[in-house]
Amino acid sequence: MLQKGLLAGSIVVAAAAAFAPDAFGSYALVLVVLGLAMGFTNPIEDVATRVAMYVLAVYLPTIADNLDVIPAVGELLNGILSQLAVAVAGVAIAQVCLALYNGLMAAGDD
Repeated sequence: MLQKGLLAGSIVVAAAAAFAPDAFGSYALVLVVLGLAMGFTNPIEDVATRVAMYVLAVYLPTIADNLDVIPAVGELLNGILSQLAVAVAGVAIAQVCLALYNGLMAAGDD
């Protein structure tokens, strides 16, 4: 339930950042904090899924740039996906931190 709320909040903030970028100056900070919360509350154990999250964090803005060719709505969709990439980056950062922590805690179990 918490994960759905955090995801919905990220989508709302990303849409607000795309539609009214000058209304609030810290959209990116809010999105990173939401992403970090998503990452820490829902750790990804599968390595392939974690790698996919890292790749998505890097390439989502590049993929979103291609939406600019769609008349009328392309720029808005590009803005929303580019802002969502900030939240995905927060999730990726949290996953790296959790993987490092779990690796360090397991290091003494040999």
